[in-house]
Amino acid sequence: MTPAAPMASVTPAAAERSLVAEASAFESFMRHARGIDPAFGGSAEVGQALQTGAAHEPREFEAGMVAYAALAALQEPRFVAAVRAEKDRAGLTQRLVADPHAALSIPGGDAAGARAAGALYAQGSGLALDGEKVKRASYSLQKQAWSKAVAHDHAGELAQVKRISAASYRPGRDDAQALQASLAEGGRRPGAPGSAVSRGVALAALSVLGEESRGRSLMSEPHTGSCLHMAKLNLYQCLASAGPRYEDVYCLGQHAMIDTGQCVVDATRAPHQVASR
Repeated sequence: MTPAAPMASVTPAAAERSLVAEASAFESFMRHARGIDPAFGGSAEVGQALQTGAAHEPREFEAGMVAYAALAALQEPRFVAAVRAEKDRAGLTQRLVADPHAALSIPGGDAAGARAAGALYAQGSGLALDGEKVKRASYSLQKQAWSKAVAHDHAGELAQVKRISAASYRPGRDDAQALQASLAEGGRRPGAPGSAVSRGVALAALSVLGEESRGRSLMSEPHTGSCLHMAKLNLYQCLASAGPRYEDVYCLGQHAMIDTGQCVVDATRAPHQVASR
């Protein structure tokens, strides 16, 4: 039996540069946050980890999440081919902007949605699981004397966390390569897609049509935006009331990592699935 030829795919380099930049902001934060080592050896390591866990601006992160979903959807060859073959390109563009869920009815759209959902779910669930490890560390650290002390400049550290949270993404040297690698590992997650997934698929189609700029309004979704904003507020409030250093570690694990990861996971689900969780 002759092996099937590998399916062609669309790499991030084939999409609009702005789409890749937006997605890199999301992937870069998730990668660095997931790299936080729960085996803290001292107060300085906790301070650095707090900065890493806070290093995303929620609106930019939300836009990057949808862009990341779009790039994952572009890995589905049948979907891309169907969009390219569309004769009424203007009509399709208008439909996608008005109703992003319509992208899933394009041939290959369900598969593209499964890729987008799989990529986001892998990122969100991974961050939440890593956050659980950090949260557990906040309890075991209480056996170490240094963790029972308050940070030297607790107010200054909180202010720094807030400054980092408001800063825009700055591309790193390895971010483009890391983005492509993460998209290749995303997998598929079939089922009723969440709004962020359908918006990502619609944005992917608009990118193929050369109309990516028309999809700017699709890069914000009220439920996800509220979830990310609340995670940040809870992080600030937790750090403001924290005392010993191990409490800062708890805030990091629960609000910067678990809560943020869960926001991403919820974005892959239909509203009724989120409500029943």
